[in-house]
Amino acid sequence: MSVANLSQLESMLARFAPAEYRLDVSHLSPGDRRALPELIAASRVLDRVFLRQMWSQNPELLARLRNDRSPLGRLRLRYFEICKMPWSELDGGAAFLPDVPAKRPPGANFYPEDMTRAEFEAWIRTLSPAKREEAEGFFTVIRRGAGRQLRAIPYSEEYATELRQMAVHLRRAAAQTDNASLKKFLLLRAGALLTNDYYASDLAWMEIDAPVDVTFGPYETYNDQLFGYKASFEAYIHLRDDRETGKVKFFASHLQDVENNLPIDARYRNPKLGGLSPIRVVNELYGAGDGNHGVQTAAYNLPNDERVVQRKGSKQVLMRNVQMAKFEKILVPISRRVLAASELANLEFDSFFTHVLAHELSHGIGPHVIHRAGGNTTPRQELKELYSAIEEAKADVTGLFLLQFLMDRGLLPGGAAREQKLYTTFLASTFRTLRFGIQEAHGKGMSVQFRFLMERGAFVELGDGKFSVDTAKMKSAVRELDHLLLTIEAEGNYAAAKALLEESKTLPGSLQQALAGLNDLPTDIEPVFVTASSLTHRQP
Repeated sequence: MSVANLSQLESMLARFAPAEYRLDVSHLSPGDRRALPELIAASRVLDRVFLRQMWSQNPELLARLRNDRSPLGRLRLRYFEICKMPWSELDGGAAFLPDVPAKRPPGANFYPEDMTRAEFEAWIRTLSPAKREEAEGFFTVIRRGAGRQLRAIPYSEEYATELRQMAVHLRRAAAQTDNASLKKFLLLRAGALLTNDYYASDLAWMEIDAPVDVTFGPYETYNDQLFGYKASFEAYIHLRDDRETGKVKFFASHLQDVENNLPIDARYRNPKLGGLSPIRVVNELYGAGDGNHGVQTAAYNLPNDERVVQRKGSKQVLMRNVQMAKFEKILVPISRRVLAASELANLEFDSFFTHVLAHELSHGIGPHVIHRAGGNTTPRQELKELYSAIEEAKADVTGLFLLQFLMDRGLLPGGAAREQKLYTTFLASTFRTLRFGIQEAHGKGMSVQFRFLMERGAFVELGDGKFSVDTAKMKSAVRELDHLLLTIEAEGNYAAAKALLEESKTLPGSLQQALAGLNDLPTDIEPVFVTASSLTHRQP
């Protein structure tokens, strides 16, 4: 892709369907309503840090774009604000702006752009265990010091100015809210931003039980495409949906039973999952940083700190209004193109929503610690930059296994009709994910799944550009693929992970053709934070 002209940018922007987020905040306490503008202000500061994390020259580039009031300049600015960088993930990570590198640096701005993997790996072999842990940790950047030697710098030092500003806003929000659990998290997280020690505040985040549900800090590692070590800053401000949260708590009560029956060698199963695994269904009020970057997140499972996961489990957060927008604006139009006419009746939001829930729950089960004679390690550490793609595929497939497991035991009613709806909706959803491209973790993971399921006859090509599901073959193929992915993680088998991903780098011709037939449809949504803007007296 060359630098995008005005017409091309118009087409690129058309891939994001605007979705207005309008929420009723009248039921909140006066204190919580007063806290919201401070949380939004903190999130806007966080957005500046995320821009720096994505590319060292992003702040200067954004300033230039804002000064360009030409029609082309306005489109460039809008697309940059969606991508948060001058490269388009929907176009293979190619540059859409002039005077920038043709491809985004794989290490973003977490490492020196001229640093190689070999240089980093040679350097960390010279470090003490404590220093190596710091260098590979979530919350440091790698920079060059005297003599061009690599060194690790804590986030609290690298982003000191912005983090101090965030901390002020979080403390002000804590002073306003009358919810004790939210207040505790905000105060601890404000301190963590300045000390670089996020453990205590992550524990407090797990315990938030408040109408205003907040995720704020460095979490996901997808943007570190060099090693998958470094956490990006993200912010989500949600309003909890108590009615829907009550429905999905049912799944949490069966997680240990599912873990005990995973299609994997019994020695790799966790006999006791973390004691607290809260599930929250929410509606998004505002997102920033990695929480509003390119393709919109519809759900997440955090934290990634294995110490917290071992002690508390993990929290699943599902954004119902985001998922509904994606379903209505993206998945339904796609389905009309790729599903057999007889299958369209099986497409439903409930199946889409339920599988996203199962996906997030499945991040919290399966292998998390690898026991070896020399000590313990984790799948993330062993699989390095391949981990995110394998883990996303594992969560998808384990989510299908989880739901089938509960259906087989009569815990989810609906029988064969429910199975058909689940697998048909999942088939349609694979096209939605693959349209994002197979350069990032979710797309790579979905490519693995589609190829495997098609080879096993679970996904059936009908010869007219449409597809259907063979439910019986789907059940057995899901178990087989889940066994493969879980075993790769349990053994930390980098070679097997690499081979599996390499096999799936090229999509089948029929799939490529079907995807090409969707080019005129939106690929994802562009959030318009109407309510958040009204709370801060700013235009959306």
